[in-house]
Amino acid sequence: MKRRNSIRLNVRLILLIVSFFFLAIILQLVHVATSQKVDGIDLQAFASNRNTEKKTIYASRGGIYYADGEELAIDVNSYTVIAYLESSRTTDPENPQHVVDKETTAQKLSPILKIEEKKLLEMLNKENRYQVELKRGITENDKLVIEALELPGIDFIKGVKRYYPNKNYASYILGYAKANDEGQINGEMGLELYYNDILKGKDGSLTYQKDAYGYQIPNTPVIEDKSESGKSLYLTLNSDIQHLLENAISNLKNNYTYDWATLTIMNAKTGAILGSASSPTFDLNTREDLQSYLNPLVSFQYEPGSVMKIFSFMDAIESGKYDGTEQYKSGSITLTDGTKINDYNDGKGWGMIDFDTGFVHSSNVAATKISQKLGATNLRTFYETLGFGVPTGIELPNEAEGKITFTYESEVATAAFGQGITVTPIQMLQALTVLANDGVMIKPYLVEKIVDENGSTIEEHNRTEVAKVASKETIEKMRQLMHDVVYGIEKNNHLFAPDNMTVIGKTGTAQIASPKGGYLSGKYDYIKSFAGLFPYEDPEYIVFISIKQLVGATTDVAKVVNQVISESAKALNIVEATSDEDQSKIVALSSYISKQVTTTEEKLKNLGVTPIVIGNGKYIINQYPLNNENVLLKTKVFLLTNDTTYKMPDVIGWTTSEIVQFCNLMGMSYELNGYGRVKSISVAPGEVIDKSTLLSINLE
Repeated sequence: MKRRNSIRLNVRLILLIVSFFFLAIILQLVHVATSQKVDGIDLQAFASNRNTEKKTIYASRGGIYYADGEELAIDVNSYTVIAYLESSRTTDPENPQHVVDKETTAQKLSPILKIEEKKLLEMLNKENRYQVELKRGITENDKLVIEALELPGIDFIKGVKRYYPNKNYASYILGYAKANDEGQINGEMGLELYYNDILKGKDGSLTYQKDAYGYQIPNTPVIEDKSESGKSLYLTLNSDIQHLLENAISNLKNNYTYDWATLTIMNAKTGAILGSASSPTFDLNTREDLQSYLNPLVSFQYEPGSVMKIFSFMDAIESGKYDGTEQYKSGSITLTDGTKINDYNDGKGWGMIDFDTGFVHSSNVAATKISQKLGATNLRTFYETLGFGVPTGIELPNEAEGKITFTYESEVATAAFGQGITVTPIQMLQALTVLANDGVMIKPYLVEKIVDENGSTIEEHNRTEVAKVASKETIEKMRQLMHDVVYGIEKNNHLFAPDNMTVIGKTGTAQIASPKGGYLSGKYDYIKSFAGLFPYEDPEYIVFISIKQLVGATTDVAKVVNQVISESAKALNIVEATSDEDQSKIVALSSYISKQVTTTEEKLKNLGVTPIVIGNGKYIINQYPLNNENVLLKTKVFLLTNDTTYKMPDVIGWTTSEIVQFCNLMGMSYELNGYGRVKSISVAPGEVIDKSTLLSINLE
């Protein structure tokens, strides 16, 4: 009896325990169902996140353009080539959706993708792969060529990349932008970096409900936060001047050895940089030959040498401590601390001469005597007023400030002829503007205006006066002295005088500081420079060149500068240049892509422009200039057709700009030799074009 009662008691206890557990589970379920948070987790947000997809809509990046609207940096369609390998994709054998013939596919894609056939075949033979990626970043043109092959299983993923039509032109000014792993394009150098936030715009997003496979659930709400396109930059750069300077630097590189060089032309009245080229340079699209992230124009600090005498002499004149007719003994001078300073001709000098003549001869002794009259404080203050020792604030990253610290007699003396202090080329350009503005210094700038996606100007840059540095009388005296440098008794300087323009200028040859102290002593261990303004009657433009360790003479620099000034004068309409083009009529272009060649060619002829048809295809796949651009009567309009091979047209007599546009449209590498119009090229008219071959172009 006791045993039966004990069993009943145990059963009741077990039932009570089980009931308690069931009740606890039910209470927990009720709690989970009715609570916002459980164990610190927001259940509604957790569920929402698991079923909600939010995709970023990247904003279109603004373009960068020459002052005349020609493209310098734009976004273009870019494609990733993929190959489907899974045979189950094909449901109809007559319409295969995977790669069927791998050998033929590899053979035909190899020359277009520039990948070895063997390598492509290895990729196509990978096992247990639904698809493989063959190559990223191919162009629209290459995509069209591949599509024309009608290869089964080959497809494309569309993307965007930054494209620079002129490749290495103004490379350090433009800088570059590239896409990150998420596909957003960001600037990493130059203007692309400096104006990144303005250029990139504002990204948007697309939020929607997704199913278990990640696809949008039909008939569910979609929340769209629209992106805002980036603003575009229109630069002060003149396309003709930039071409001219790039050619000059390229020819210098082809004919001489040097460490680096920079060559710039600036409007001295406004501060607008019209063109600036440097070497080494690099292709902005590939960046394979990028050696340094420092821009020579703003980041290189160096001792300027005798060009600095422009400003030490100017200080003396402005201070009333200069008498150009005063005589002194040239050759050498010994300072109170025992330092001996020689004139550049091994201390021989030119006997007893006056200070005006000393400037023309670039006498270090004359500059030293002037420094003694001025003193350290006066000279340093004047240099500071000219903007040396501080950044100019031009729209480029990593601008250096230079160094103008000097105290002792020998330091003041060397500072007067440009040794022991450092400057940047952009500081020198800014200081030289006082010679064109009766003593008023003008700030240099690169961006003329910023434009939104509707074409409205939201910001405009103009002449900015920095400081009044000297009187009109002082400036007139300096102009006269600099005129005598180019046209006076130093015959080597006569090479800086072009036939069509009167120039004022000053040369500089500076020693290079050694990392071990003192100066390098090799035959070519100098930085050679020239600062010039033209026309002499009313200086409007500055040309400044500086070259480090040039294996050559100042006369070699002069030949380059002379040619640049002569051709720039024509491009800027300072002197008359022969032209058979009618400047009176403007033609607005449309988009001709996908249009038939014959009808488009006839239409363009009726508009008064000159169509240049490339290839024998039926349809147009690309053009230059682009849609909505305004061009002059008789302008060449290039039309690339959907042909598989292209023959070289007769380009003799084309301008530099035209042949460059042609090469960029074709995707050809090229080198320019000389200036002006095309004289000859390395590929004969009618010969099939091999895009992998460098096109050598001779100009005159």
